[in-house]
Amino acid sequence: MRETPLVQGIKYTTLFFFTFIFLYPIFLMIVSSFKTNMEIFTSPLSLPESLTFENYVEVWNVVRFSDYIWNSIFVSGMSVFIVLFVSSMAGYYLSRYSFKWNGFILFFFMIGLMLPMKLAIIPLYILMLNLNLVDTLWALIFTYVAGGIPFAVFIFYGFFRTVPRAIEESAKLDGCNEFQVYYRIVLPIMKPAISIVGIVNLVNVWNDFFFPLIFIRTDSLSTIPLGMLTLFGEYDTQWNLLFAGLTISSLPMIIAFLFASRTFMEGLTSGATK
Repeated sequence: MRETPLVQGIKYTTLFFFTFIFLYPIFLMIVSSFKTNMEIFTSPLSLPESLTFENYVEVWNVVRFSDYIWNSIFVSGMSVFIVLFVSSMAGYYLSRYSFKWNGFILFFFMIGLMLPMKLAIIPLYILMLNLNLVDTLWALIFTYVAGGIPFAVFIFYGFFRTVPRAIEESAKLDGCNEFQVYYRIVLPIMKPAISIVGIVNLVNVWNDFFFPLIFIRTDSLSTIPLGMLTLFGEYDTQWNLLFAGLTISSLPMIIAFLFASRTFMEGLTSGATK
């Protein structure tokens, strides 16, 4: 049934309205990053009087933002890589091989989806303290990996079960061993699942403030969310530098989602089309 012009107009007006609501805060953040602190207080919704990059230069050099962004890149990259590598192999093995403890191990991973990591922060801190990992980036990486694996195994397990076994059997007839089947045949098919797990974990790790606050003591090891805390003074806040830092920290996430958005959407909808 063809939609009338009135229905189409209402639909596009609604889409434009919600798009404006979601994009306007980002636009306001970018515009405010070019203003002075006084401009932000006197005219918070107006355009900047002059286009200058002084805020970005000061944030990058004076506030040691270059250290913060490198720490965030290292922690996020290592965490996502380990989660993808370990979880994809675990999900593949659990979905393809039946053994006595198969169901128990899968249930063990699912428990991680029910219990948030923050509930175990005291024993987790004691564990990191005993391992001499407090005030190191590896404490964050191990924590994020442990928190990200349950969700990743759940996603990979479901996707691997949708892959026909005939593809793997054909590869074995051509001379591939188990790891070659997993690496050369199965993983390329699983790009939608990889993009879902990668983006979800990347966003969680990149934006996390809680665990760096607990484990990191040295300012040079701070990630972006924790480092931005230095811009909040006891009596004054440098809002212009804060908006500049937020803009810089948001760019990697925006770029990553733009590159992987199509695969991400395919992964979310593929279950409905199987």
